Amino acid sequence: MNRVHTMAFRLFVASLLFCSCLTMRTQAQTPSPSPSLSPSPEAAKPAETKPTQVGAANPFAPQPAPPLPAGMTGSDANDPRAKLAPGMYDAAETSLGLKHIMLIKKPDAFQLGSDDPDNPKVDKTLGLIGIGEPAKMPKPLKLVLAQLAFANSDLAFQGNHLFQGNFYGISIYDIANPAKTTLLTSLVCPGGQGDLSVYKNLLFMSVEMPNGRIDCGAQGFPPAPPPPVGEEKKPSLPAAQKDRFRGVRIFDISDVKNPKQVAAVQTCRGSHTHTLVVDPNDKDNVYIYVSGTSFVRQSEELSGCSGEAPDKDPNTALFRIDVIKVPLAAPQDAQVVSSPRVFIDPRTGALNGLNNGGTHGNDGLQKPSDTNQCHDITVYAAIGLAAGACSGNGILLDIKDPVHPKRVDAVNDPNYSYWHSASFSNDGKKVVFTDEWGGGLGARCRANDPNKWGADALFNLKDNKLSFASYYKLPAAQGDSENCVAHNGSLIPVPGRDIEVQAWYQGGISVMDFTDAVHPVEIAYFDRGPIDPKSLVLGGDWSAYWYNGHVYASEIARGLDIFELTPTKFLTQNEIDAAKAVQVAELNVQNQERIEWPRTLSVAKAYVDQLERSQALPADRIAALRQAIGSAETSNMKQSEFTKLKSLALSLEKTAATTQSAADSTRLQALAEILKQPAR
Repeated sequence: MNRVHTMAFRLFVASLLFCSCLTMRTQAQTPSPSPSLSPSPEAAKPAETKPTQVGAANPFAPQPAPPLPAGMTGSDANDPRAKLAPGMYDAAETSLGLKHIMLIKKPDAFQLGSDDPDNPKVDKTLGLIGIGEPAKMPKPLKLVLAQLAFANSDLAFQGNHLFQGNFYGISIYDIANPAKTTLLTSLVCPGGQGDLSVYKNLLFMSVEMPNGRIDCGAQGFPPAPPPPVGEEKKPSLPAAQKDRFRGVRIFDISDVKNPKQVAAVQTCRGSHTHTLVVDPNDKDNVYIYVSGTSFVRQSEELSGCSGEAPDKDPNTALFRIDVIKVPLAAPQDAQVVSSPRVFIDPRTGALNGLNNGGTHGNDGLQKPSDTNQCHDITVYAAIGLAAGACSGNGILLDIKDPVHPKRVDAVNDPNYSYWHSASFSNDGKKVVFTDEWGGGLGARCRANDPNKWGADALFNLKDNKLSFASYYKLPAAQGDSENCVAHNGSLIPVPGRDIEVQAWYQGGISVMDFTDAVHPVEIAYFDRGPIDPKSLVLGGDWSAYWYNGHVYASEIARGLDIFELTPTKFLTQNEIDAAKAVQVAELNVQNQERIEWPRTLSVAKAYVDQLERSQALPADRIAALRQAIGSAETSNMKQSEFTKLKSLALSLEKTAATTQSAADSTRLQALAEILKQPAR
């Protein structure tokens, strides 16, 4: 949600940073745009509505999209997802290739418990998060902001446990049987946005909002007094509080039903998101990259913090990330050990060395804005690189020395409003960036919203340089009351293909095949109707991740969704089975790990299906491969059947050397390797 200037939002922004971080403008903190309620830095309104005034009507009333810019195309209004019936728990649903197993509703502790803006719970909640004078706010605005205080956020996984973040705390689920997932415990610990990572016996949690307390208390802090008459629009910071916490919490989860906070590392801008970094050369420590997108707190609250522009203070907390070192044997000693200047101009030494190059706004192309923050960083230690989605830029970092990451490339794009998250292909040759245009509270998938805005941008990666390939956006148009934009996703480990499952807020879930980076296609989806057809509220899937055979989605307003893939013409059962063969002990999506498939005949069958789909082999060779693999399986791997497989492998290797398709050549070689020596 973008920086906001009206009185109602000024009260909100000064005390809290919700969703994709409502970011407050102060005199020195103006360089970069922030994800917000509206699409551009200069806008002071949610979802293209008129600026909110005290006593005004619903600021989240649905608004139609403006006409498409010349040369742009939008999403398909005739898609079956475009006109689903609304509802909270009874909305109409539709899907392709994804079976919805269950929805687990939020625990009571993370529910506002009312949809009545006059309910005393609403004003009480606003007070706890530091919003004063709620009586002067439009009633719909009061309700939306109070509901945001209990929004679900990101997911992490370990063994049979799923960890779900929430602006109000943490929920831990037992997913040993995904179809019978149960809640183990909930921990109330407010402070938003609650992004989580897990490593062995440690759980890490991002805290950014000013209502966060060191002791996890829910009482927050007193709201600021009303500003003097005539100074309603003057920027201000929350009063310094010795008990306030903004940074990264560390919990010991040796007893998973009873997490214990063992450390709380403060940072100047809080932690909107964080990334777990495991250095393969350091077995004693893990590292946390902290992405802070909020305002810089006063030095009276945390010594050394400065929100000044770099020309006024070279030690400004802007234009950097923070690195926390966590000793595994003594996590209570965790501390910030560096603050890399990842936006620096290496030629001049200027800290503000990157900008967005100018992006689209309500009045056309905007002036370039400096990049002073990363929203999300995905590390891929196996290749020694990280991809940073950093508000105005996508950046590539060398992380071989995790304490001192160094930028090796950067890109920008006038079609991108806010670079939000990133993921690598498994081979490290592609990067998918997302654009959170509208900040999460905007309807940005309407039929007249350009399909290059609020979309994925796919880049090829070679020799540490990024080159643009194409865009991908949810194909189905969504309604005027459905917040929708590209958000968090993960790879699905189908061998021979690059496939990502991704959340699109109330746009639901889309599964994209980006094996051909120039021509990405949708191969599966799930969607519900809008929560409320008369008001745009924050809801839908925050993140959708594949973990050990299932897709789990953090539904912001409703709870936790669980899915499984089903075969279609785009994805066979053999491919699904091969993906399920990959089992991991932990999953923190922003700490991407290399996927390796077992050398089994079940994986081989997935490659055969792909070679048939792409017509890389004639029908008779496909039939011969299937017969030989089937005979080997039914014969309990007799030596004679192994000999046949090896003979076929040699033929496949010859074909791989001459095929014109790089993807098919890779599949042929991988299939040949399995057939030469399949696991028994």
